[in-house]
Amino acid sequence: MIKKLKKKQFLLQEGDVWQLNVFVASGCLRIYSVDAKGTEHILNFAVENGWTGDRQSLISGKPSSFNIDAVEDSVLVIIKEEHFEQLRREIPLFDHMVNEILHRGFIAAQQRIHAAISYSAEEKYLHFLTNYPSLNTRLPQSMIASYLGISAETLSRMRNKVARKR
Repeated sequence: MIKKLKKKQFLLQEGDVWQLNVFVASGCLRIYSVDAKGTEHILNFAVENGWTGDRQSLISGKPSSFNIDAVEDSVLVIIKEEHFEQLRREIPLFDHMVNEILHRGFIAAQQRIHAAISYSAEEKYLHFLTNYPSLNTRLPQSMIASYLGISAETLSRMRNKVARKR
């Protein structure tokens, strides 16, 4: 099924159970949580040719702790879990592709955790620029700062510092 989301429209809201596999054909979505103070904490972005969702909720059947909404108008290909698993069983190349994506996702998560606990603010920003060069111009500064776990003011300083070095 094809689904179009307008900017700021939700795909998943905290408390709902995730039961889908979603491929992003175009646009950009963010996966985030909101703490008790109302601060957003962005876990990840999903852009063209990528997948999004809450695997923990999908696998456990428990309500999600996350929200997913469109940062830009987006077009999604939605496959219900039972159909997705059927495709994996019946099409070996599709199963191989899914496994490769899961492996890359695991490696990316490891790198993100390492960066979050080990890198300075400048190193986090440089890592972001290296890994997601197109997102730097597509996303509001506040979202990039939330993703990096730094304040918008710190990000502004890092942007200026990096611009002066280039």
